[in-house]
Amino acid sequence: MLKLALIGKDVSKSDSAKMHSFNLEGMSGGCTYELLSVPPEKFDGCVRGLLENYDAFNVTIPYKLEVIPYLKKTEGDAAVFGAVNLVKGGVGYNTDGAGFMLMLENNGIEVFGKKVLVLGAGGAGRSVAKKLSDAGAQVFVYDLKKENAQALAREFGVRAAETLARDEYYMIVNVTGVGMHRTEGISPVGEEILRGCEIACDLIYVPRKSEFLRIAETLGKKIVNGEGMLFYQAYFGDCIILGRTPSAAEAKELFEGYKRRYAD
Repeated sequence: MLKLALIGKDVSKSDSAKMHSFNLEGMSGGCTYELLSVPPEKFDGCVRGLLENYDAFNVTIPYKLEVIPYLKKTEGDAAVFGAVNLVKGGVGYNTDGAGFMLMLENNGIEVFGKKVLVLGAGGAGRSVAKKLSDAGAQVFVYDLKKENAQALAREFGVRAAETLARDEYYMIVNVTGVGMHRTEGISPVGEEILRGCEIACDLIYVPRKSEFLRIAETLGKKIVNGEGMLFYQAYFGDCIILGRTPSAAEAKELFEGYKRRYAD
């Protein structure tokens, strides 16, 4: 049985253990999966222990960049994005972007030629912005640290939004993490900004309807939370762990089964 874990600063409310366990139960016979909330001062020792004693582990906020110096190399999207969400055999991978795009596809969202605002230029923001750009969207990235948005824009050929002002965006994506844990009930932008979009997408999935999505819904916007992305990136990661080719159809079927099992 595979020995897996998730490391992050606060993963106490994460559904990752349920998702990976559900997937691997059907795909390979199962796994053990630990949720490890680790403060920065204990990160070094924890990562070294994970590399030595676990078959693979996932990485989330705020360690997707910090884990890279501990790895032999990065492959695929991880090498492109400079951010890692899965480590297997000392190699870093990133399935966030693939999970995000499959979530959009399965929600009937087509971004080609559309104007999209990404809020946040961190590890997940990098993957989201790059994948949207690759799909033909006109991507604007805003971050409170303007230099982060500017660096991302230079690297991936997207645009940095210097200020937040109302504009006509097809979709606004919240990748900041604002709205979860200690910031639950807070939105990174208000009604004025959200009024100009058609779709509001939040990578947060706990709570299921963040304040960002609640505001958008009251304005009549289509809303999408991050549960689908989390599940699909977990599925793509499990395929890497097992060395098998992913299937969008299988991923969707598993997600529907997962939602039935864990229906509220």
